[in-house]
Amino acid sequence: MKITADTNFFISATQWGNSVAHKLLIKLLEKNVEIFTTKEILDEFVEVLQRDFNYIQEETNKILEKILAFVNLVEPTEKINIIKDDIDDNKVLECAIESKSEHIVTYDKHLLNLKEFSSDKGGCVEIHS
Repeated sequence: MKITADTNFFISATQWGNSVAHKLLIKLLEKNVEIFTTKEILDEFVEVLQRDFNYIQEETNKILEKILAFVNLVEPTEKINIIKDDIDDNKVLECAIESKSEHIVTYDKHLLNLKEFSSDKGGCVEIHS
C-alpha cells in the first residue's frame, strides 16, 4: 500500500505520542506501508515546528532526520490547481499523483472535503483523517 502524508499528519504524529496520528504512523511502519511526501511538504512541516512550537533549527533537523528515515521523497512533475481555497494544499495531491498513492492521510479540511481524487494519470486516491 502507498500513502501520502501531509504536514498536519506529521505534526500530530511527531508532537503528541498518544495521538491517533502517532499510533497510525506506528502501525503503518509495522506493516511496511510506503509513505510518500515531498520536499515542499517537509519544508512546510519544519516551518510549522519553528513557528508554532518554537523549535530551533537544530531541533527541527533532528525531527526531520527521523522522518526521512521512513518516508519516500518524490518530486511531482505535474502541477494541479484543484483546491482553490488554499492552493498550498494542491502539493499534497501532486505528491499522491506522482507516488501513485492509494490514500492521503490528512486533517486538512480542504483535502478532506474532496473525499477522493482522480487524476489524468489514472488511479483514484481516497482521502482520510
